[in-house]
Amino acid sequence: FVQQTEWSLQIMTQRALEAERKVEKLKHEIFILQGELESSKVQKENLRAGQMTDTEVMKHNIDFALQNIYKIIIGANWSIRQLTSGAESLYFVAEVLKSTGKFSEAEDEKK
Repeated sequence: FVQQTEWSLQIMTQRALEAERKVEKLKHEIFILQGELESSKVQKENLRAGQMTDTEVMKHNIDFALQNIYKIIIGANWSIRQLTSGAESLYFVAEVLKSTGKFSEAEDEKK
């Protein structure tokens, strides 16, 4: 009976030691997984921040492009006004020259 009890005690001790090793191994794995989880959380936040930064950069680039487009439009409008004004001036000069030509013809007819 004593021998059987010692043998049972020895088997239970081996099982307990094996269970302790498994618990330590699982604790170590949990520790590693927690580290990976924290690393993933940091990486996720960095990616979110990166996306926000990309979005902010894109918004800035769009705003910059719009400002340049407006400057170009203003410049084009100014150029169109200048061309229109120049065309009106040329039309006026042409009319004056035409009138002068008629005046010259009238003078020539008088002679």
